[in-house]
Amino acid sequence: MRRAYRLLACVAALLACRVAAAGTVQVQVQDGAGKSLADAVVFLESREARALAKPLQGAEMAQKAKQFDPTVLVVTAGTAVSFPNRDTVRHHVYSFSPNKTFELKLYSGVPANPVVFDKTGIAVLGCNIHDAMTAWVVVVDTPYFGRSSASGAVALTQVPPGNYRLRVWHPALPVGAPATDQALVVTAADQVVSYRLPGATGP
Repeated sequence: MRRAYRLLACVAALLACRVAAAGTVQVQVQDGAGKSLADAVVFLESREARALAKPLQGAEMAQKAKQFDPTVLVVTAGTAVSFPNRDTVRHHVYSFSPNKTFELKLYSGVPANPVVFDKTGIAVLGCNIHDAMTAWVVVVDTPYFGRSSASGAVALTQVPPGNYRLRVWHPALPVGAPATDQALVVTAADQVVSYRLPGATGP
């Protein structure tokens, strides 16, 4: 019994050291011209990260003022997304994307069942009633993700040291374009990475 307790204590200590060693990866995203790029989706992929990814709780893609809110939503695979309609008019939300095809026929209020995004990839959303409404749900398989601010910055926190693929996507990329990627070695120290995204142009 004592041996089992010692083993558990050692495992707990190793996990605590791993968490303590985790750092922050600050990514500065720029467009092809070198200007700060807002609303870029940034995430780190690895086999270890995939094992830690879990569905999110409380994710929603609302409709407000005849627009989707937010325009870009990032979720982990398996996340159920609610689509509340906060307008006084009805909407008809759909996606024909390979990673998620669904249709919420003309409705107001909150649909009874959320939509589960169970496959990684980029789902493009539209409204059959209002052609100007467009949004994206980016489904990732990692807990280390974020969306860049107006200054083009995004901070990925509590990232354990290791070898990752740094992936970046933006709605200004050509339709159907996947997230770009490059290798990134994360250390225990905080680090800053500049990432230029060719093909994407900010406002």
